[in-house]
Amino acid sequence: MLLNVKTRILLNSKRLSIYLVRYPQGHKVVPHVDMVSEGRLYKLNCVLVKPKAGGEFICEKNVFNLFGRVILFRSDLYQHQVSKIERGNRWLLSFALTKS
Repeated sequence: MLLNVKTRILLNSKRLSIYLVRYPQGHKVVPHVDMVSEGRLYKLNCVLVKPKAGGEFICEKNVFNLFGRVILFRSDLYQHQVSKIERGNRWLLSFALTKS
């Protein structure tokens, strides 16, 4: 579902990518696993702005989750999703690190 999701690529290299993403009200991320051609994919998501209602991150297993704001997880191994944003926007700073 792409309801005016705004993604700004801040850095994109072979091993590290950094994105600033704005998810609008009404958006949700369906359950999925990120595919990688080789290696392990770690994601560190920093929720800069939480929506007023909804927009909760759900993951089968996290490396750590600090107050729902800073989350480290293996996006290539564990299914993850974001519930529907009922009110407000969700701003996310996402770091994706691929390790061999």
